[in-house]
Amino acid sequence: MYNSNRKSGYDWIIIGIYISLLIIGWFAIYAATYSYNVEVDFLDASVPITKQTIYVVVAVSVFLSSLYINSKFWHTFAYIFYGIGIFLLFLVLIFGSEIKGAKAWFVFGGFSFQPAEIAKFGTALALSSFLSYFKVNLKTTSYLWISVFIIFTPIFFILLQPDAGSALTFFSFFILLFIEGFSPLFYLAFILCIIVFITTFIFPLIFVIFSLLVVAIIFSWFYFKSFKFQWPLLIISIITILTVFILYNQILGLGIAIGVLLISLILLWKGRQEKLVFIMPIGIIGLCLFAVSSIKLFEGLEAHQQERIKVWLKPEECDPRGSLYNVLQSKVAIGSGGFFGRGFMNGNMTKLKFVPEQSTDFIFSTIGEEQGFVGSSIVILLYILLIWRILQRSEQESNKFISHFGICLAGLIFIHVLINIGMTLGLMPIIGIPLPFISKGGSSLIGFSLMLGVFIRMQTK
Repeated sequence: MYNSNRKSGYDWIIIGIYISLLIIGWFAIYAATYSYNVEVDFLDASVPITKQTIYVVVAVSVFLSSLYINSKFWHTFAYIFYGIGIFLLFLVLIFGSEIKGAKAWFVFGGFSFQPAEIAKFGTALALSSFLSYFKVNLKTTSYLWISVFIIFTPIFFILLQPDAGSALTFFSFFILLFIEGFSPLFYLAFILCIIVFITTFIFPLIFVIFSLLVVAIIFSWFYFKSFKFQWPLLIISIITILTVFILYNQILGLGIAIGVLLISLILLWKGRQEKLVFIMPIGIIGLCLFAVSSIKLFEGLEAHQQERIKVWLKPEECDPRGSLYNVLQSKVAIGSGGFFGRGFMNGNMTKLKFVPEQSTDFIFSTIGEEQGFVGSSIVILLYILLIWRILQRSEQESNKFISHFGICLAGLIFIHVLINIGMTLGLMPIIGIPLPFISKGGSSLIGFSLMLGVFIRMQTK
């Protein structure tokens, strides 16, 4: 069952990238937390860089220790670690400390710990173990629901904290389900819902519904049996619908679009595309209802949650000295770095602390200002190389448990990097997700170090 062709040595490419990111992170945090008016006492545990150094030492120790534990151990006790993670998520709701509005942390003295990071590790183990069982087939409803249950249980407890950012990262596990045969229709529906939510927030509701109808019309014509003047007729129809909607009357344009869609459905029915005739109206109606509910959902959010969405999708309506301040200062800092950057410890925005959370959620802005486009590109390239290497080794692995765990790890790193860097550039909502191995803090650093060490050990004999 275990791959006899597995390499006897450690993957030094992954280890090298890991060490590189740790070093980059330490120097970035040093620059972001350094105060020219205060002398740094490295022996004082309350000093941010000293505390981070302790976290790095602990993380590296955990990483090295995990290299001595055989993969059979993790496979055997996968569900126990999953249970521990869920139990800690339950305990933190009772005994945890509230930080930044979320009761998601255990605090011991001057140090804090976020159990969601342990839950990520446990979920990756449990899901990998379950899907590696030879009888499991996601086309079987019971197995599919068990897999979804494994993912959504920690999400449920994390949302009770509430910590939407950490909960969102667990959706990266659906990458593994997709690879293992989960229906692509689910992912298509999910993507369409995201698109509808975004467009509903930016454009009027009638425009969103009209756009859905036009897309459905165009989509349906690709399934027609070919007939003379098929595509010219489609182009004329679309131009007519758009002209009426934009230049004359929106309601009339909407009515014409509905009429053309009904004609298209009739032609599909005659062309023996009964399934499409049944699915398409349900999909359109469902997305239209989702568009309406998205407006109601937004109106029901807390004021600060509404502001976060506005900062993401409608920054022009936000106060540059209020909710927009973080993103605005972050983009200014990154832009001021230019091509080669201002140099280590020479970033004016960083030195003057213009960017809030510049050592944690917005650490990439510090790198962008001091190291410029070149330094930022190197960091992104390191992450791409790390994810690619993990996926490459996972693909080569014949043991399903190890392969699945690698995909889970790569997915987690990917979603963290995508959202964190996207936040600093204003391309993603601000939801407080750390940059792996770089952001200040111990929970994420130790959690990812553990998972990376476990994966490297799994790849060796």
